[in-house]
Amino acid sequence: MLTLDKIYQASYVLKPVIRRTDLIYAPRINPNCQIYLKPENLQVTGSFKVRGACFKISQLTPEEKQRGVVACSAGNHAQGVALSATAQGIKSLVCLPDNAPISKVEATKSLGADVCLVEGVYDDAYKHALELRDEKGYTFIHPFDDEDVIAGQGTIGLELLDQLPGMDAVIVPIGGGGLISGVAFAIKSLNPDIKVYGVQASGAPSMQESISHGKILRLDSVRTIADGIAVKEPGIHTFDCCQKYVDDIVTVTDDEISTAILALIEQHKLIAEGAGAVSVAAAMFNKVPVEGKKVVCVVSGGNIDVNILSRVIGRGLQMAGRACSVTIELVDKPGQLQHVSKIIADCGANVVSVHHERVSHTADINGCYLRLEMETRNQKQINEIKQKLMVAGYKIIENS
Repeated sequence: MLTLDKIYQASYVLKPVIRRTDLIYAPRINPNCQIYLKPENLQVTGSFKVRGACFKISQLTPEEKQRGVVACSAGNHAQGVALSATAQGIKSLVCLPDNAPISKVEATKSLGADVCLVEGVYDDAYKHALELRDEKGYTFIHPFDDEDVIAGQGTIGLELLDQLPGMDAVIVPIGGGGLISGVAFAIKSLNPDIKVYGVQASGAPSMQESISHGKILRLDSVRTIADGIAVKEPGIHTFDCCQKYVDDIVTVTDDEISTAILALIEQHKLIAEGAGAVSVAAAMFNKVPVEGKKVVCVVSGGNIDVNILSRVIGRGLQMAGRACSVTIELVDKPGQLQHVSKIIADCGANVVSVHHERVSHTADINGCYLRLEMETRNQKQINEIKQKLMVAGYKIIENS
């Protein structure tokens, strides 16, 4: 049974292991409320997952430790298991999906675990880990559907209650549901008036779908940049906890997640992975009722691959109106590019890429297409540029 005493026990056990992450005031995330960030991306392994993994392993019997441990993970639980197991001299093997970010794979290896890459997504890695448990006799460390793991994650809830008196709500990412189960149980047990909101990626809404149907459902597929919460099916324990203690579950799109990642970088110099930024995206885009409230967004992790980060920043810039591409149909004659460039420059934007295409079966024989990539300030400036181009007689074919 998950109890408040167990969460307090986890808090005591984890004191010498984990970092008690500070709250960061973030007034620009949503000016209509008081937003604070709980930056678990600054945790010792770059994610909250180390809390649950370390507490679970601390509770194993000597016989269970002797057999070695096996785990499955989208990447962050893997590092928590590796860190804790290595510290206690326990052999660890972690199954990761083969599309896991390279940074997470290499970090897991560097912490002392053996890594087995499994074709597919997290759920495929989970299935293979269970097969290895049965075949080799390993002790299985579940990433979320385990009461000791949930208790470890619940220590975040205890910290929040201590750090922010008068807190009205907390927004928490959901994948399998271990984090929100622990946080919600701790907070609701001590102050049931505080709202607990969960957030999933729109491409992986397994918990939201399950709660809305009143039973555990398994998604056919998941697709999102938030790989850490790309889970097809919630756990039994976590589903029950969410039913009892979570006030609402919402979803955010990949574009909204990208915008949140960009805001955290620019405004607070914090690197968050997609899964870690969904809570911030929910607050930014008013997915939950936070107006006038004192709200904490749990930034659950920051282990994002650098290559993915560059693409995410690009998406975030477009979503925020900081980057724009426009394709113009014009007559192929001298001075056209100069005139278009002057209009854009007069509006204060910067052209960073130019592509001129003469040959096209759809254009006039004397026509051409001009595709421009621009750095812009906001959507208002983009609209101004488009308007002035059209007033000047140019035909905009497509823009983004």
